[in-house]
Amino acid sequence: MFAKINHVACVSDNYGQLAEFYKAIFGMKTSDKTRPGRAVTVGDGYVGFNINPRRAGRSAGLDHFGIQVEDCPTAFDRIEKKYQSVKWLKRPATRPFAGISTHDPDGNMFDISQKDMKNRTAIYVDNDGQANPRHINHVAFRTMNPEAMAEFYTYVFELTPLNRKEGDPNYYLSDGHVTLEIMPWDITDYDATGIITQGMDHIGFKVEDLETFKADVATYTANNPRLAPASFSGPEGEALLALFKRSCPLGTHQLADCDGILIDVAA
Repeated sequence: MFAKINHVACVSDNYGQLAEFYKAIFGMKTSDKTRPGRAVTVGDGYVGFNINPRRAGRSAGLDHFGIQVEDCPTAFDRIEKKYQSVKWLKRPATRPFAGISTHDPDGNMFDISQKDMKNRTAIYVDNDGQANPRHINHVAFRTMNPEAMAEFYTYVFELTPLNRKEGDPNYYLSDGHVTLEIMPWDITDYDATGIITQGMDHIGFKVEDLETFKADVATYTANNPRLAPASFSGPEGEALLALFKRSCPLGTHQLADCDGILIDVAA
């Protein structure tokens, strides 16, 4: 494949605690070259998950995803040819996972890197491409023009469109391992719950056995309540969970991590 989804990033007030959640619940691992005091990066063997501390002006939650390409100039030539509204920004050397940050025509931000870029370190070098039994299998965002954005990622990054069931408003693009799920954003979907703006929506995990996974979550929660998944309690929480369940057909069990990030799980 010309491109692969190589990382997901979030922002958290409790970034150390959140890293322990993903290590305990999903078996993700940190790198020996991680950056203590700056952020925590964990990985599943294929995808890195960067957990950044929240700074002034930044919102907590899922922030962006990253794509590694075989050749950056080819990707940017394609963007310049068809998408003049798209701009990009070279990232500082302190970012071990992104060479360049850019966005799609709807404004959804993502990172682009190339395997041999000099600032790639930590989990983004350690990942050997062999995913753990529990691993990220899809990344989802909501946007105003999902069909057009699916065309953008297909053209620029050669991601493979997957079949959709009749009536499914989502688009699914694969790098051969991870699916990029592009979902429509409609304010009326948030009737009876808090409105979440367009952008990153959730991450999806594949697990070896769903009942074993649920039992592990219960055990870790009992042993350490600070690792307990966030609750969907109350009418607004129940409405959000119902929206989550009906919006994504890729998972069969939905939860939120201890910081409130939505997670879709399937066996």
